[in-house]
Amino acid sequence: MNIAVYDMSGKQVGSYEIDPAEIAPRVSKQLLHDAVVMYQANQRQGTQKTKTRGEVAGSTRKLYKQKGTGNARAGGRRSGTRRGGGHIFAKRPRDFGWRMPRKALQQAARMALASRIADDEVKLIDSLAVSEPKTAVVAGMLKKLGLGEKTVLFAPEKHDAAFWKSARNIDGVSVSPVAELNAWSILRPRSILMTRAAIDAFRASAVEANKPAAAAVKKKPAKKPAARPAKKEAK
Repeated sequence: MNIAVYDMSGKQVGSYEIDPAEIAPRVSKQLLHDAVVMYQANQRQGTQKTKTRGEVAGSTRKLYKQKGTGNARAGGRRSGTRRGGGHIFAKRPRDFGWRMPRKALQQAARMALASRIADDEVKLIDSLAVSEPKTAVVAGMLKKLGLGEKTVLFAPEKHDAAFWKSARNIDGVSVSPVAELNAWSILRPRSILMTRAAIDAFRASAVEANKPAAAAVKKKPAKKPAARPAKKEAK
């Protein structure tokens, strides 16, 4: 498929031919789901905490005698069944994070970009260079490219401090070098804007990773099992 290449003024200056199968021969929705859930779980702070009945202030004295009052039996005022008492199942700080294998996450990133390319949700630009940090330049470029009202991911080849400072104040816009892309950062925005050099670098690494292992290592022929000796017939 062909992807149009634009400049920062919104004018088409060329086209780029790419086959999504080169980046990822297949797309596993289950792997993408697992990767996204992992990245979201790792972003949880896990600092919530509530007090148990042993941590709230108050006396432990029994409110009234067990029998003869006509009321339900009750213990201290710090009981979890009373207002102002402690929580019965109190929340504790915990770590929600977990990790997947590194190769699985790399494969998920390739699948995510391949699916976005196949859905025509990736735009290419010849370069993302600004002389000085200026938000108006990036905001004007987004309007010219028809991306002014969408969440956008800028993916240059390398980190550019001037461009990052120009785009960081725009709501819904994120900047991530191509080497730092993952499945969650690729699937989250409505549109992706990559430079030609960035997609070349990602494509080269994907083709290298997708090479079958059988082509590099020659398989040795399997050894035939030794023939068993014939059993002697009983006389």
